[in-house]
Amino acid sequence: MTDLLTTTRMADLSPEHFLWEVKDRIAVIRLNRPERKNPLTFQSYAELRDTFRALVYATDVDVVVFASNGGNFCSGGDVHDIIGPLTRMSMKDLLAFTRMTGDLVKAMIGCGKPIIAAVDGVAVGAGAIVTMASDLRLATPRAKCAFLFTRVGLAGCDMGACAMLPRIIGQGRAAELLYTGRVMNAEEGERWGYWNALHEADALEAAAMDLARKLAAGPVFAHGITKTQLNQEWNMGLDQAIEAEAQAQAICMQTQDFERAYHAFVAKEQPVFAGD
Repeated sequence: MTDLLTTTRMADLSPEHFLWEVKDRIAVIRLNRPERKNPLTFQSYAELRDTFRALVYATDVDVVVFASNGGNFCSGGDVHDIIGPLTRMSMKDLLAFTRMTGDLVKAMIGCGKPIIAAVDGVAVGAGAIVTMASDLRLATPRAKCAFLFTRVGLAGCDMGACAMLPRIIGQGRAAELLYTGRVMNAEEGERWGYWNALHEADALEAAAMDLARKLAAGPVFAHGITKTQLNQEWNMGLDQAIEAEAQAQAICMQTQDFERAYHAFVAKEQPVFAGD
């Protein structure tokens, strides 16, 4: 049983509906329809969901970079492959679809690995949601992010947007974007705290990988605990959160990385973490 739980490797994954590469314990994902600004399909939704679910058990991936491709991040659900068919589905099938898309967000939140979105060009609809569900977000000055569900006659409450977006940029700003579906430009996104930083297009991916390498250097077990607490504490009162963090920190204090950091500090050296 121990072997089954500790030997899941994902470097050799060969997804059908997006590009995947693992190097130096960093997985890079790119949607691969650049001629259409990288829209999602039923198949790519499902494959991304399953991949993030599997990352919980990955022993060779510590950080994920969700990158752009061909000057754009993601144009949302494909009009012909998704939007058209949805207009002809039964309520049962529609609910199965919307639950599947929500499951992608749940899988991203629950994968245990920090996710960095590196956004160039368009990130709209479900593409905007993917950036929202990431832990850290970098963008170029030409990045355009829009939660444009009302533009196609839908509510702004898609894939957790009404719960998550206000926590990132505030209730009033989130309400404006979700009601109007307008584009949030890069400058205001950075000012509002949506983008952690802006980089020119030719420097974006290098910046994302540099950040990913810093996170992959550890302490990766503690980073996983941080991700868990950031998400679970949304639903806790302050007393519950403080107790949960006390328990989480006590667990981290049992790791070898904590002891390594202590010895490195005493020796006035930089700690080298090993993830245990």
